[in-house]
Amino acid sequence: MYLLENPVLQRELLVNLRMKRAFVLMLLYLAALGGVVYLAWPRNPTIDLTNPEASKRLVNMFFLGQFMLASLMAPSFAAGAITGEKERKSYEMLLASPMRPSAILLGKLLASLSHLAIFVFASLPIVVLCLPLGGVSIYEVGATYLALLLATATFGMLSLACSSYFQRTSASLVVSYLLVLPLAMLAAAIWYGMSDSGARFRLFASVTIVPGVAIGVIAMLFGATSRRLMHPPDVGSEGKEVVDTEMEMQQAVGLVIQRGQFPDNLFAPAKRDDLLADGVNPVFDKEMRSEIFAQGTLMLRVVIQMSMLLAIPLMFICFYWTRPQYAAWYVNYVLLFNVLVGPVFSAGAVTSERERETLELLLTTILSPWQILWAKLVAGLRVSSVLTLFLVWPLLLACCFVTKYWGNVFSMLLYVLIIILTCITTAVLALFASVFFRKTSVSLMTSYLLILILFMAPPAAAFFAETFLAPPGSIGAPAQDRSGALATNSTTLSTAQAAALGQSAVQFDRRSPDTPLARLGFLSPFSASLAVPLTIDNALYGGKWPAHYYFLAFYTLLDLALLAVMTWLFNVRWRVAQ
Repeated sequence: MYLLENPVLQRELLVNLRMKRAFVLMLLYLAALGGVVYLAWPRNPTIDLTNPEASKRLVNMFFLGQFMLASLMAPSFAAGAITGEKERKSYEMLLASPMRPSAILLGKLLASLSHLAIFVFASLPIVVLCLPLGGVSIYEVGATYLALLLATATFGMLSLACSSYFQRTSASLVVSYLLVLPLAMLAAAIWYGMSDSGARFRLFASVTIVPGVAIGVIAMLFGATSRRLMHPPDVGSEGKEVVDTEMEMQQAVGLVIQRGQFPDNLFAPAKRDDLLADGVNPVFDKEMRSEIFAQGTLMLRVVIQMSMLLAIPLMFICFYWTRPQYAAWYVNYVLLFNVLVGPVFSAGAVTSERERETLELLLTTILSPWQILWAKLVAGLRVSSVLTLFLVWPLLLACCFVTKYWGNVFSMLLYVLIIILTCITTAVLALFASVFFRKTSVSLMTSYLLILILFMAPPAAAFFAETFLAPPGSIGAPAQDRSGALATNSTTLSTAQAAALGQSAVQFDRRSPDTPLARLGFLSPFSASLAVPLTIDNALYGGKWPAHYYFLAFYTLLDLALLAVMTWLFNVRWRVAQ
C-alpha cells in the first residue's frame, strides 16, 4: 500500500496529470527553456571546438534557468497537498482511513515530485542539442540533472512539511516560498559562481555532497511530518484545527502578537464585542478583525521572524560595511519579500466569498461595489504593507547614522516610494485576479504569474541580452571587465586613471546599459531601485536613465485602471450567477 497500491498516489496522479494546467505549464516550461537555447545559440557559421566558452555559458544558463523554474514550481505543487484536504473538508476522513500516515505522506510527495520530474526530463532533448558545441561532457550533464532532481525533491518535501502545519494553501505557499527561495538563490549563486577551475569539484559535489545532504534533509522532514500526521493536533469539525490563542501565545518563540496592546492593535485589532457604529463599513470591519487571524498567528510569526533573520546580514553588508553603494540591493530584498507576501492576503478576497457562496448576498446589501472593493483592498494591503515596512527601518537608520547617506536623502525617499507603490501594486493585481477567477488557488497562482512577468521578466531579458546577444567588445558583452572599474559615458577607466584625469565625480555603471531592452526596466521595481542615483565618495552610482520616475508614473496609472475595471465588473455582476 506504500507504492504500488497507494490510493492517494494513484488519485493524485490521475487528477494532476489530467488537468489543463499540467499541459499549459509543460508548454510554457519547455517554450521558455527552448527560447533561451535558441536565442543564446552561437551565431557563427563555424563552431570553434578549441574555445568552448560560449557553449559552457549556454549550458550553465540553461541549467540555472531550469533550476530556478523548478524551484518556483515545487511549492506550487506540494504546498497545497495537505492543506487542500483541509480546505475540501476531507482531512479527517483521510486520517481515519486504514492507510498509515507515512503511506499518505509518501503518496502526496511522489505525486507532487512526479509532475516536476516530468518537466525536468522533458528538457533532455533541448540540452542534448548543446552537447555537440563542446566544452561540456555527458557526465557533467548527468551529474547536474541528478543534483537538480534532488534539490527539487528537497524543496518539495519542505513545502509538504509546511502544508502540514497550516490550514490554508495561501499560508503554506508563502512560508514555503520564504524558505525555498533563499536556499535556491544561494545554491544557484554557489553553482554558477564556480570558475572553470572548480568544475571538477562541482561534478564531485553533484554526485556525493548534494545527494547526502538532500537525502538527509528529506528523511528528517519526512519523519517529522509523518509523526505530525500520526498524532494530529486538536482537529474539530470539517477538518479545522482548533486553535487556542492564549496557549499559542504561551508556546510561541520569538515575536508574539498581542492584539489588545499598542501598536499591535492597529495591525491586528481584537474581535469586536459590541455593535457597529453608524456609518462603519461592515466588510472592512470584518476583514480587519477576524479574517487573517482566524486560524492563529503561526504564519505571520514565521514570516516576520524569517524575513528579519535574513535582513540582518544584508543590512550590515549593504549599509554599514565597506560597500554603502549597494543600498539598492537591500531595497531589492525588501521588494522580493513583498512580491512573495503581498498577493497572499488579497488573492482570496473575492474568491473566498464565491467559495462560501456569500458573494450574491454581499451584493444585495446597500454597500456600493466601490465600498466592498476598497474594504477588501485595504484589509489585505494593511497586512502585506506592515510586514514589508518592518524591513524599511534600516533605510531610516542609515540616513541617521551613516554620513555617506546624508547627501542622499532624496534617493532614500525614492526607495521608500518604490517600496510603497510595489506594495499597492501587488495587492491590486491579486485583488484583480480574485475578482476575475472563481477559485482562490487559481487566483493566487495567476497573481504570482502576473507579478513575475511584470517584475522579473524585464531585468532577466536585459541580463540575457547583455550576456549572449551583445557583440564582443561592446558594453555589456561577456568580455567586459567586471572587476569594479569606474566608467564614464562610454569609456572604461580604472580608479587610478579616473583620479589622474582629475575627475571629482565619475559614473560607475554597475547596472544595465542604456539599450532599448534595458529601457523596459521601468516595468520592474528591481530595475527602478537600481536606477536611483547615489553619490558615495564623489562617485555617482545609478542607471543611465531615470527608470524610477517612469516606474512610479506607470504603476500609479495601472493601479487606477485596474480599480476602475474591478468596479465595472462588480457593477455588471461578473461571475455572480452559477
